[in-house]
Amino acid sequence: MVVLILVLNRISAQNENEVVQFSGALNQFLNVRDFCISKDGSEAFFTIQSPLQDISQIAYITRKDNEWTKPELLPFSDSYMDLEPFLSIDGKRLFFVSDRPLDDSSNQKKDFDIWYVERSGPKGEWSNPKNIGEPINSDLNEFYPSISENNNLYFTLESPNGLGKDDIYFSRWDHGTYSAPILLDESINSSGYEFNAFISKNEDFILFSKYNEKDGLGSGDLYISKKDDNGKWEKAKNIGAPINTKYMEYCPFYDEANQTLYFTSRRNNLSPKKFDSVSDFQEYIYESNNGLSKIYMTTLKIK
Repeated sequence: MVVLILVLNRISAQNENEVVQFSGALNQFLNVRDFCISKDGSEAFFTIQSPLQDISQIAYITRKDNEWTKPELLPFSDSYMDLEPFLSIDGKRLFFVSDRPLDDSSNQKKDFDIWYVERSGPKGEWSNPKNIGEPINSDLNEFYPSISENNNLYFTLESPNGLGKDDIYFSRWDHGTYSAPILLDESINSSGYEFNAFISKNEDFILFSKYNEKDGLGSGDLYISKKDDNGKWEKAKNIGAPINTKYMEYCPFYDEANQTLYFTSRRNNLSPKKFDSVSDFQEYIYESNNGLSKIYMTTLKIK
C-alpha cells in the first residue's frame, strides 16, 4: 500500500508539472505568441505572426461544446502591427499594443502604444480602437499591458531613464485616470531586460520574463516576485524547469481560479527520424515543439 501511494503521488506530481501545447489547432500558424483567456474560459485571444514577425495580428477563439472554434481575426485588424492582448476581468475591455497612427487622418505608423477596445458584454461588438493616451503612452515604445482587478496597469517600457534595456512600470488607476508611470524597483528590474509582466488580480504576485540572467536556464526565463507583509516586492526568483528551458520563455498569463499558467516558448525537441511520406514529415514538423513560438500551458500552484 505504501508503494502504491508513493507511485500515485509521483504520477500526480508529474501531471502537475507537465508542460503541454495549449491547442494543436494553433499549429497552422508559424508563430503564435502572447495569450490571454477570459475568466470563464470561453474566449481566448492571441497574436499570430509571420515567420520574421514583421506582420502581427490578434486572433481569437471561442469555446463551444467543450471545443475551440476556428481562429478568427478581430474586426479592427488592419495593416498595422497589433499584438499582446489582455482582457479585463469583466471581459468588457481588451487592451493591446499597436503601432497604428493616433487617428484616421494619417496612415503613418507610430511607435508602439497601448490601445484598447470596449464592448457591452461577451457577445457585444468591439468598439473602434482607442489610444490609452498620456501619461502611459509617450514617444517611446510601450508594451505588454496587464491589469489588476482594481485597474492598476503594469507594462513594459523602453526608456533611457530606466534601470536597463527594457523595464517594467506600474501606473495606479485613480478616480478614472492613470497616474504617471512608476519604475518598479531592483527586486524586479535590473540593468538587463525585464519584460512581459503579468500582474495577479490582487497585485500580490507578478510573473515576467528576464533575458540572459546569470541564474537563468537559457535565453529568456520566467520569474516570479511576491509582495511581503509590508507590501514590498520580494527579490524575483526563477520559476525553474520544466517551465523554463534553454530556449526562450516569455509572455506569461496566469489563470488564478484554475491554477494554470499559459506562456510562450520556443522550445525544441525535434530529432532526426525516418518519414513515410511528405505529409508524415509535415505533421511531425508542425505538431512538435519545433523551435517556433507556440503557446504552452501547465499547472502551477502559487502560494
